[in-house]
Amino acid sequence: MESRIERADELHRKGYNCAQAVACTYADLVGVDEREAFRSMEAFGRGMGGMRGTCGALSGAVYLAGLVASDGNLDKPASKKTCYELSQRILAAFDDKNGSTTCHELKGIDCDHGMLRSCPGCIADACEIVESVLFSEGDASEQ
Repeated sequence: MESRIERADELHRKGYNCAQAVACTYADLVGVDEREAFRSMEAFGRGMGGMRGTCGALSGAVYLAGLVASDGNLDKPASKKTCYELSQRILAAFDDKNGSTTCHELKGIDCDHGMLRSCPGCIADACEIVESVLFSEGDASEQ
């Protein structure tokens, strides 16, 4: 697939939070309207509602993992294991690349180190990982 990192950056510069920028960039590939993805991810920016927790770009990536792999079976859900495995791959790859998955550490807030990664950098990294883990050759839900 052609990379959509530039599109995610455009959305972020337009005012989307990090989670929205990642989720909305790939919404069409997971069968979700961009407006719905935007609304779903509204509260996940700035480390989950401004609490400086999990990076918003990662929240957007994990949201996509669920949409890719969930069986959507409300009566007898059977896809949690696959969803969790994809999420773990995304989080581990991001942590390996940046040394953290939390907004405050990535930004160097209340830490003994400076900034590890900017928001645009986190978005680009999350998109790169999404493209590799979820949308590379083969169906991610079968991996």
